[in-house]
Amino acid sequence: MAYLAIVSLSDGRKAGYAVTAGVALGLLIIGIACALGVGALITNSEVAYQGLRIAGVGYLFWLAWDGWRAEGEISPAKPDGPIKHAKFFRRGLITNLLNPKAAIFYIAILPGFTDPTGSILTQIIFLTVVFVIIATAVHVFIVTLAGTLRPFLENREKRQVVRRSLSLLLVGVAIWFAVTTGREF
Repeated sequence: MAYLAIVSLSDGRKAGYAVTAGVALGLLIIGIACALGVGALITNSEVAYQGLRIAGVGYLFWLAWDGWRAEGEISPAKPDGPIKHAKFFRRGLITNLLNPKAAIFYIAILPGFTDPTGSILTQIIFLTVVFVIIATAVHVFIVTLAGTLRPFLENREKRQVVRRSLSLLLVGVAIWFAVTTGREF
């Protein structure tokens, strides 16, 4: 969510919405993969789980660094086209695909909302779609709010302070993620 705010403040709502679309697709892919049993394989394999966990933490640190950097390459004169937004979509997608907590959510929490007498696969996919819709609505709200604040940060120095503060928050999230996803097998 901090990354969504960073992107929306630095690059505008369209870029934030592109990240949101990538995050939504990532959640959907993870949910369907978990419904098909892939999530269980990852959470039961120390190598796969730790590899995914380390890659996810590393990617969060990279996103924090990217948000911290100077805005030199981000200028209003650059085109606001599909290539730029594809980059943000890809970042949102990768962020979620490297998130073992999402898989754990789908494996540990969602099955508790299913009826064992019905088709578990169908129910998990339905619940996944509902979860993705709700998460996407929250993310759209964050992007819209941050995008609304962008005009108040027209001063480059103010925008840099906010962007760097959010980047530090993202570093905190990466550390929290590293600590909370660590486990002994």
